[in-house]
Amino acid sequence: MAITDPLFGIQEPALQVQRRRLELIAANIANADTPGFEARDVDFRSVLAQAQTQLDKANAHNGKLIASTNSNLVADTQPIWRLATQPSEDGNTVDTQVEQAQFADAALRYQASLNFIDGRVKSLLSAITGQ
Repeated sequence: MAITDPLFGIQEPALQVQRRRLELIAANIANADTPGFEARDVDFRSVLAQAQTQLDKANAHNGKLIASTNSNLVADTQPIWRLATQPSEDGNTVDTQVEQAQFADAALRYQASLNFIDGRVKSLLSAITGQ
């Protein structure tokens, strides 16, 4: 059973998007002192809404579209430029405090999705083994 099974619902694409967010935020923090670097992020809500729409369509077709639609979700996601909260003379838009807070938020959401999937897997194993 693939993780893209309807049993896991929106959690699989949520993991993908949060992983992408964590990568972008880590790059922002790493480039905090790079002149002209512009902070980037992913609009999590819009991407997840798109994933939910695709998931609903796939469920209407007995789950046949899920693997193909979710596999391209993160690859097709375009990062957005984060607006500068503090002006910088060198054109860098990274605010390390904002980035660290965003990273912590994304990490918590990623862990929550993992916990949900782990709970589903444990429930399945319990049902299969009868324990």
